[in-house]
Amino acid sequence: MSDLSSSVGTTTVAPASSRYPLSAPFRQEMMTTPGKQQLRLLSYNIQAGIASVRFRHYLTNAWKHVLPHPKTMENLRLIAQLARDFDVVALQEVDSGSLRSAFVNQVEYIAMYGHFPFWHHQTNRDFGKFAQYSNGLLSKIRPDEITEHKLPGIVPGRGVILARYGQGEHPLIVVQAHLSLGRRARALQLEFIKELIAAHKHVVLMGDLNCQTDSGELNRLLDCTALCELAETTQTFPSWKPSRCIDHILVSTPLNATGMPLAEHKLSDHLPIAVTIDIPNDVGLLRD
Repeated sequence: MSDLSSSVGTTTVAPASSRYPLSAPFRQEMMTTPGKQQLRLLSYNIQAGIASVRFRHYLTNAWKHVLPHPKTMENLRLIAQLARDFDVVALQEVDSGSLRSAFVNQVEYIAMYGHFPFWHHQTNRDFGKFAQYSNGLLSKIRPDEITEHKLPGIVPGRGVILARYGQGEHPLIVVQAHLSLGRRARALQLEFIKELIAAHKHVVLMGDLNCQTDSGELNRLLDCTALCELAETTQTFPSWKPSRCIDHILVSTPLNATGMPLAEHKLSDHLPIAVTIDIPNDVGLLRD
């Protein structure tokens, strides 16, 4: 285990899966310009493919949180089509294989249809065959290391996936999280993440943080780290009438992030968000 996580909490080191090798054209998808490498990042709370895209669906679609439905697989394929244009994708509210997902690991399924050779899921709430509440990370570049962390909170069941890319002096650290609904729990969780990334220069934090840009807990994180919001933030929730910016991609200043416009993808009660980042030379990022 590297010093990446040895000082913070209990960590499980787990290699990313590589079950679906890419064909040659996909291996060249990482964006490049003369003298510069770029990565395209996407974060999406997919609501387990249930697709509640109207307020009334919280009631009429509630049974889909328990039982499988054929439309879910179609929704997952559409999400995979969106994801395949990106290099690293963070997924929240994914089911890793239970009755409601027809015992399909949704992270693996999207990885296969999205042409991602590397994928990893973290199950944070395990209800056996009834539900497997998880986070997921998909990547077209081989991570040098992936670690899992359990987040603090009054109610257990929140976690972080941390991926390290690059063999240079300052690797790229990609952190994906789905934080709690309660402000006190979120404050503890963001403090945990702050300690997790403290020693690193190039960091991306993305996911459903369940707090808006003007929240005290998020501002404390930004004040104590080199992480920054994009100049223009995106309202992502609810997808049918976005009024809250609770899904974020925060990026360390040296990475020079640019927001990427997305067409409306109403496949969840959240909208996806995306950025392009420049990769500094000291990351030492190598493609397969």
